[in-house]
Amino acid sequence: MPGKPKFYLTTPIYYTNGLPHIGHTYTTVVADTIRRYKRMRGYEVVMTTGTDEHGVNVERAAKKAGIPESEFVAKMAAEWRALWEELGLGADEFVRTTDLPHVRTVQWLFRLCRENGYVYKGNYTGQYCIYDNAFVNDAKPGDNCPDCGRPTETITEENYFFKLSAFQRPLLDFYKKNPDFIQPESRRNEIVSFVEGGLKDLSITRTTIRWGIPVPGEEPHVFYVWFDALTAYLSAVGGPEFEKRGMWPADLHLVGKDIIRFHTVYWPAFLMAAMLPVPKQVWAHGWFLMDATKMSKSKGNVVLPRPIANMLGMDALRYFLLREVVFGQDGNFSYDALVTRYNSDLANGLGNLASRTAALIEKNFGGKIPKATECKPQDEALAKEVQAAIGEVLENYENLSFARALEAIWGVVASADKYLTTEQPWALGNSEKDQARKATVLWNAAELLRIVTVLAHPVLPASTAKVWTLLGLPGSVASVELDGLQWGQPAPGKQLGPAQPLFPRVDKNEAIERIEAMANEELNPAPPAKPAVSATPAGAAAAPQTAPEKIGIDDFAKVEMRVGQIKTAERIVGADKLLKLTVDIGTEIRQICAGIAQYYDPEKLIGRKVAVVVNLAPRKLRGVESNGMIIAAAVGPEGRPVLAGFPDEDVEVGARLK
Repeated sequence: MPGKPKFYLTTPIYYTNGLPHIGHTYTTVVADTIRRYKRMRGYEVVMTTGTDEHGVNVERAAKKAGIPESEFVAKMAAEWRALWEELGLGADEFVRTTDLPHVRTVQWLFRLCRENGYVYKGNYTGQYCIYDNAFVNDAKPGDNCPDCGRPTETITEENYFFKLSAFQRPLLDFYKKNPDFIQPESRRNEIVSFVEGGLKDLSITRTTIRWGIPVPGEEPHVFYVWFDALTAYLSAVGGPEFEKRGMWPADLHLVGKDIIRFHTVYWPAFLMAAMLPVPKQVWAHGWFLMDATKMSKSKGNVVLPRPIANMLGMDALRYFLLREVVFGQDGNFSYDALVTRYNSDLANGLGNLASRTAALIEKNFGGKIPKATECKPQDEALAKEVQAAIGEVLENYENLSFARALEAIWGVVASADKYLTTEQPWALGNSEKDQARKATVLWNAAELLRIVTVLAHPVLPASTAKVWTLLGLPGSVASVELDGLQWGQPAPGKQLGPAQPLFPRVDKNEAIERIEAMANEELNPAPPAKPAVSATPAGAAAAPQTAPEKIGIDDFAKVEMRVGQIKTAERIVGADKLLKLTVDIGTEIRQICAGIAQYYDPEKLIGRKVAVVVNLAPRKLRGVESNGMIIAAAVGPEGRPVLAGFPDEDVEVGARLK
């Protein structure tokens, strides 16, 4: 039996000068979506990301932090990797440019280029942008970088040069022979025009900085950042032994439009010089803008992914990024648009369809998907529409037209809502005829929901897994083969799984305030409290303990407490003291862990109203995420928890405690 076809894709190797913002997240979400889609099409997929850890910026940042460069980059790489894992975006390969296998790959590539006559030693004096890690051609002392607008620096040094000028014709021939190598077409035209204008030889080593990969036998030369960073794509899948791994050449490099020249001119030229295979395609996407300008930390307009994921769920952010903008173009980011689309498309759209369908099946058929016993013209029309949408969605995924794919999926969701509203199964009676019609309508709704779940999975992995469980379907939705997806596959009689909150509606203003507050806290962390200096002389008796420091009303007002009602409660395996609760707090249903398992039976907590702190940052307890805290008194010497509650009052769920 033949093996799976391979597909290798990469994000940029991100520079370690700060934590990921929405721009980095966008590229990585796209890569992860393609990875999930390709796996559902039967491919063996490897996705690579990583951190670019060399250069003068790192030297300066480490010096400012007062720590060695190696310690600085190790800390940054760990934080990048941890955040991607937290957001469900962990790569198959995470390469660091300080890793020894990568160092050896860079030195090997240099040796091949040098042996083939494409590297020579010379002197260079010119303007250098330390922020973009690039020499600026035709710039004079005092000029700003044309890309980022910040000052350039004049540098004179002995360099090794790469004969980029020798590759003008080979590159143009390659572009002509491989018209899809650069996408979208507007970027292809830009690069072809640039290369047709002539290429100058490129400095690929530096002697004025210390922190970099050394050129063997040519100290103090270290490799210039692009010869170093670009090679990470190859070192991630075997480096000099790439043929054993079988993943090179890359099928797809995903990059921002600002670095397309490095990936479509320098990188293929390096590989051609070394007589190595060239990647198959480079896709340059646009930027998410704030107030019509590119996001950057220096401008103070960055948007962070973690606060959004904590407030709305990572699937909501994934959906917004891929639905809001045509891939390849610039788009504008706003929290208002994000929350509006969350409520309209996810809460009122997919979330409502799933809960509505499940509730009707539960009420009318005991939670078992019924059998369709008739087929009217409107049923046939729905089935044909869904079947046609399958092909449309897959074609758009294949072309990286994510917005169009999602538009087609949500067109099916809208058709389902219209179908249910027209057929009104809730208004049908209990006669044999009405029951038969009711069964057909709800089977159709469940089948449509199954197909929507499969099609949306590459974009919404967490929530579609919940819908799959809700429908009582076997295995995982990720294992479904897209090529075999068609209407009418599941047999009736499946028992629905437990109901799970998908996309609870949120109040727009409250949601935006909470996201911005969490982002501000992440961008401007409070400095650690300084230990109090003791004024007691050595040997003197310690002063009596003072009363705890009092807080002001402003500090107390930061704590948001609401009335919640416990909907489910269960024990956590391996955690004797913890219960996992789902709690309705009025605006949404939260998952909260509470250390009360030794004193409360889970089943007796259902329906109980409790006091909940709702604006705590999420945290994991025994691997389970907790989004809030249940208030309890600590009674007796052992601190037995007694839940604060409202046993004798008719208090509305979600009411705020003051």
